[in-house]
Amino acid sequence: MTNPAYTVIGNAQSRAARVLWMLEELELPYEHVGVKPHASEVNQVNPSGKVPVLLVDGAPITDSTAIMQFLTDRHGKFTHAAGTLERARQDALTQLVLDEFDAVLWVAARHSFILPEPQRVPAVKESLRWEFTRNQSLFVRRMGDAPFLMGEAMTVPDIVLTHCGIWARAAKFEITEPKLQDYLGRMMQRPALRKALKAG
Repeated sequence: MTNPAYTVIGNAQSRAARVLWMLEELELPYEHVGVKPHASEVNQVNPSGKVPVLLVDGAPITDSTAIMQFLTDRHGKFTHAAGTLERARQDALTQLVLDEFDAVLWVAARHSFILPEPQRVPAVKESLRWEFTRNQSLFVRRMGDAPFLMGEAMTVPDIVLTHCGIWARAAKFEITEPKLQDYLGRMMQRPALRKALKAG
């Protein structure tokens, strides 16, 4: 079967980095349009103006997690099979990372530079930092001794969590748990991630 034509819309400073990283891990060819949210290239295919968008033979898919899971299901790598107990656990872990880390960082970003200035509440960031630290302490209790979150093989939640770690450092949200620090240090050495982050 011929590989479909993939185009990623969104710059590597956004959640589009997750999709770029997954495509690099899958060793799939793709085109990249490295634009910011609400650029004309985005608005044409996603009325919300949000990135990333993946065009699959011209048809758009939105949301970084949905895109990554689509790619892993389609190409049969970096995921457990749908309908299995392992897949249910994988999906639950992905949602946990999104709830406990991604959501906190997103609220902080909204009150830093996304919302109109009169609607920002900068003081909320101290509460968010407290929550981020607490969530780390709870999350590491779920981490085993295997190299990846689901065991011996990397899956979607590994990419989401590592990207949140990169985002946290840029936003000055401290990674306080040594086990999480070690995990992120290993993950950030992956060549596919380094290539994705250079995409611009």
